[in-house]
Amino acid sequence: QVQLVESGGGSVQSGGSLRLSCDTSTVTYSNPCLGWFRQAPGKEREGVASLDGVSGANYLDSVEGRFTISQDDGKNTLHLQMNNLKAEDTGMYYCALDPSWNGCRTAAMVRHWGQGAQVTVSS
Repeated sequence: QVQLVESGGGSVQSGGSLRLSCDTSTVTYSNPCLGWFRQAPGKEREGVASLDGVSGANYLDSVEGRFTISQDDGKNTLHLQMNNLKAEDTGMYYCALDPSWNGCRTAAMVRHWGQGAQVTVSS
């Protein structure tokens, strides 16, 4: 059974940095997509960054150059390094995984979710 366990998040001032991590050690799919989504109050869940074996790393335009998605060498942990954070980055961040390499394009396609981690950026 796939379980995604998130850690990290918190509160930071604008311009600061945070790092999210997601334990993916229970994943056994051969070519999945992994990603991070976020959801602000009253808004839809949106994809922030994704990683797969075909297209590599992909980012939401508004976080390009500030956020970096990565895996550790053993591919048991997914990270999202967030630098130069802005108030509009505030939201609940979710680790996502789908068995299909292109399954992280929209929230509706994703099969597995982490429990979420709150990120709050104050201006």
